[in-house]
Amino acid sequence: MTNNFLNPVTTQTWTNGRHLVRCVKAIQETWDVRTFCFMADQPMVFFFKPGQFVTLELEIDGQPLMRSYTISSSPSVPYSFSLTIKRVPGGKVSNWLHDNLREGDVLPVHGPVGLFNAIDFPADKVLFLSGGVGITPVMSMARWFFDTNGAVDMVFVHSARAPKDIIYHRELRHMASRIDNFKLHLICEKYDIGETWSGYRGYLNQVMLQLIAADFMEREIFCCGPTPYMSAIRRLLEAYGFDMRRYHEEAFGPTPPAIREEVREHAAEAAEAAELPAGELSLVDFTSTGKSIRVAPGETVHAAAAKLGLHIPKACGMGICGTCKVLKTAGEVAMEHNGGITDEDLAEGYILSCCSVPRGDVAIDY
Repeated sequence: MTNNFLNPVTTQTWTNGRHLVRCVKAIQETWDVRTFCFMADQPMVFFFKPGQFVTLELEIDGQPLMRSYTISSSPSVPYSFSLTIKRVPGGKVSNWLHDNLREGDVLPVHGPVGLFNAIDFPADKVLFLSGGVGITPVMSMARWFFDTNGAVDMVFVHSARAPKDIIYHRELRHMASRIDNFKLHLICEKYDIGETWSGYRGYLNQVMLQLIAADFMEREIFCCGPTPYMSAIRRLLEAYGFDMRRYHEEAFGPTPPAIREEVREHAAEAAEAAELPAGELSLVDFTSTGKSIRVAPGETVHAAAAKLGLHIPKACGMGICGTCKVLKTAGEVAMEHNGGITDEDLAEGYILSCCSVPRGDVAIDY
């Protein structure tokens, strides 16, 4: 029997790539943190793995810029996604977004991507550790388990500078009041004049960790926050002999020294390219634009494009964000990425140009 009361709905599904989205709401979380909510103009299901991130494509003062931000919402709310962004003193992009992004504005977004997620590392017991705005990916994970009634024992530990800086404070307390499998622990470095605080004070340490989660050695740990915070967490866990294969972290920030050194080495190799025999150089052919160039060993596909004046969008430069994805139609490359590309993309021939070094002649559809 046909039900005449049901009408078919055509809905697109979000896949890793470039999409136009519209800002539909801005929520002031704390005095310097704001959540921006996005939707597509046509119905689209924004499914992603909780903990993954996207990269915004922006133009500020006439300059194209790319910045990656973790999705703070949960895929259990599928027709929109949210980014929670902290205003950083001197931060060109974060300040611009706070001051200029308004409801109704449209911008391109790339993604979602990221190895740091709760789906690829399933566990019955998890420990979420976050500092500052690093709360966003673990909040996405916690929201997912909360909304889907996941049978996961969660301990959520968040560190903030002061009570006024606790992001999602009311929502976290609501979640803790609703289900028994979500234990909330908040730590404040200090509190200001006029503020009261009865929770943990200072920095997460061994004594606190034992009080908060005595069984932490049995848990899958997801950690995100400033680099010093995560370094301290790693040292703490390693001192206990924790199995670090069950420790997962995410961070966006300045390019690590090792990567900067690698870039310098590639630049030096490029400078010596003219002195190398032609047989030691690799030809990179950009077929769509009809341009090609020979590069020295160690130079990336992205560097080859830049020499030809071809602009392949790039954000992280470390194979994390997936922004610089291009299609390789011939040849082989050595690609040292950090989760910014899916197995499906690899099977179709896509590579991340920022971290792909030709092994012989290659052809790129660009």
